[in-house]
Parts: sequence; C-alpha cells; structure tokens
Amino acid sequence: MSAPEDLKDIYTDELKDLWSANDQMKKVLKKITAKASDEALKTMLTKSQAGIEKHTDILKDLIASNDEKVSKEHCKGMEGLVAEATKHVLEEGPDKGPLLDVMIIAQYQRMTHYGIAGFGTAAAYAKALDLKDDHKKLSAATKDIYGGDEYMTKLAETSVNLQAEDA
Repeated sequence: MSAPEDLKDIYTDELKDLWSANDQMKKVLKKITAKASDEALKTMLTKSQAGIEKHTDILKDLIASNDEKVSKEHCKGMEGLVAEATKHVLEEGPDKGPLLDVMIIAQYQRMTHYGIAGFGTAAAYAKALDLKDDHKKLSAATKDIYGGDEYMTKLAETSVNLQAEDA
C-alpha cells in the first residue's frame, strides 16, 4: 500500500484488508469446525463460513464499483489472530470435548471482533464519502457479524461453558 492521498484511498485499502482477513479466518474456521464437539457450535461455525463468503463477495463488488483493482491487501492483524487460534485450538488444545469447544468460541470471537471493527470502520468511511449503497451493505454485514458474535456468547453462557465446567 502506498501512502493514501485521501479518504477514498483509505476506504478502498480497508476493503482490501478485510477481504484478506475474511480469507484467512475462513481457512482456519474450516480446520476448527472439524474439531468442535457441540453440534450447535459446529452448525454455527459452518454458517459463519458461508457468511464470510457472502461478505467477501460484497467486498469484491464494492472494490470494483469504486474503480479499484479487485485485489486484496494482506491483513497482518488477522494473521496474528489466526496464528493464535491455530496455536490454542489446533496445536495445543485438547483433542475434543467441552474444553476445546470453549477455546474455539474464544478464538472465534476474537477474530469476529476484528471483523466487526473493520466492517464498522469501512461503513463509517462509506458514510463520510456519501457512498450510500456501500454504507448500507457494509452496515448490514457488520450487523450480521455482530449477530454471530452474540449467538456465540449465548451458546457459551447457556451450554458450552457449563459443559466445560463439568468436564
């Protein structure tokens, strides 16, 4: 990325960064989903992968509609979060069971919070740039991501954490 010249440059760089973040998160979620024991957790992780694909398509469309080269910018922030998820869930975590499910939710939520921040920021830039359609799409994506995060909190508090406590 070269030095941005205006808010539009910053906005499109954010979109490209989010595309990379989504790709990295989806890749690690595929591996993590197979290790989940709780069926509701597995289902949500699978749905999340489909949501990530949908949001990535939106990002690609928005990049193209802003007359930018449709490419992604490697996201180092998500790279770190994916490394943490890999370490805690895939390398050092228990093989299966409620304790691993608790760790999966924690790592999922860390990555999701990054997405909420990124999509919310991009939506704010779109609003400032008076890109109404972009703002609408990015705000809806942010709401989707936040909904997934809220679901995981509920799942943890009403089921998975309780099972882990008894393990």
